[in-house]
Amino acid sequence: MSEIRNLKPEGLWRNFDDLTQVPRPSGYPEKVQKFLLDFAAKVGVEAYVDAGGNVVMRKAATPGYENRKTVLLQAHMDMVPQKAPDSKHNFETDPIETHIEDGWVYANNTTLGADDGIGVAAIMGIMEDKTLKHGVIEAIITRDEETGMFGVNELPEGELHSDILMNLDSETWGKFVIGSAGGVDVTSTLEYKEVENDQEAAVKVTLKGLRGGHSGLEINEGRANANKEMVRFVRKAITELDARLACWQGGNMRNAIPFKAEVVLALPQNNVAALKELVAKQKELIEDEFKGIESNVEFFVEDVEKPQTLVPEEIQDNLIDAIYACHNGVLRMIPSYPDVVETSSNLAIINIEPNKASIKILARSSREDMKEYIATQLESCFNMAGMKTTLSASYGGWDPNPDSEILSLLQKIHKEQNGKEAIVQVDHAGLECSVILGKYPGMDVVSLGPTIRSPHTAKERFEIATAEPFWNLLVQTLEEIPVK
Repeated sequence: MSEIRNLKPEGLWRNFDDLTQVPRPSGYPEKVQKFLLDFAAKVGVEAYVDAGGNVVMRKAATPGYENRKTVLLQAHMDMVPQKAPDSKHNFETDPIETHIEDGWVYANNTTLGADDGIGVAAIMGIMEDKTLKHGVIEAIITRDEETGMFGVNELPEGELHSDILMNLDSETWGKFVIGSAGGVDVTSTLEYKEVENDQEAAVKVTLKGLRGGHSGLEINEGRANANKEMVRFVRKAITELDARLACWQGGNMRNAIPFKAEVVLALPQNNVAALKELVAKQKELIEDEFKGIESNVEFFVEDVEKPQTLVPEEIQDNLIDAIYACHNGVLRMIPSYPDVVETSSNLAIINIEPNKASIKILARSSREDMKEYIATQLESCFNMAGMKTTLSASYGGWDPNPDSEILSLLQKIHKEQNGKEAIVQVDHAGLECSVILGKYPGMDVVSLGPTIRSPHTAKERFEIATAEPFWNLLVQTLEEIPVK
């Protein structure tokens, strides 16, 4: 039995532990959908999978609470499948292994899935507990949030009947989120005819060990982007050492800051030693520029067999220039909230082969005009390299409502239970609230959750001490929901 099942509150941790045994990476919803439907049948609540692949549940009101406003609890079923470079974990088949360390729950060299498994576990706990007092409760556990909010975007209109939406996907206890950024995927592609490799030697250069992280919540922390640091090296290798590009793989998730990138370069044999010196110097530069942030930088060279073909030189140069020039990181802060990022981009994924290239960036902004601006800026940059750019999976921002009634109620109960005021803020992350509000504009909305750190990385962890107060707040709030 997992040691986390001994933690309190019992129901929350038991359900989360059960959920860790169900493989649920984005794009593979079938097992977790069945798990949730089986759970609902076991505890006696209505449940079904809707046209968008989301699991919808409904629990009847406690006798005497039938006239209360209806509450929608919302979380997402999928998790980001990131792992340490030496991990053999298969996210499609293997359960998540958990352990406790210094007051935190971790997985073993993989993402934990507390984002947003803890929200799902909380919904399960509410649905199964017959001692709670509340009005009618709806729940929607959405499909594939992490890869483009596909489930919530396909949410049928007229399916939900709630007055209040409580999103359980925030990641700092004691903070209530009342607004979030919108986003859009910027994908640039190019196909071309490879050329024969006439160079004498070849090497693989790997950069890894960077912190990575959430490309919204942690974009302002100054963390190194593996693709951006790699392009600085590659451009020098091309211009100074006559290197040629064979392939590049960097990053694997659109919403994670890439922590690893590797390239294969061909070059004259008599320049290999100089290239190895360049790698060492570039490693020192990264460590110096990111002192206090990146403490585990690994940047090294391996001799490899010569590839048969290369990227054509002119296309190679255009691609490298575009990657070098494209914006990455924070573009602008919100003028009225100077500590909150307004607009950013993350150079998330680069895949270059001798005959084709693909680059994916997630651009975010709390303003639609600035989201369009940064997306168009990126599109223009890659257009100049001859690439075809498409914008997809766009979702709008969630405009804050500081006069929210559910926010006021949560603030009151939080202070009563914890003896201090909660923080209210806008997040630079994509929350599904904006999409639900677009289809159900009358809902009163807030987002909350316990503390999770380093989501979207193999160092993801969940702070145990925040689980019980989060649960207590949720239970008491449901009991005090006002009448219609």
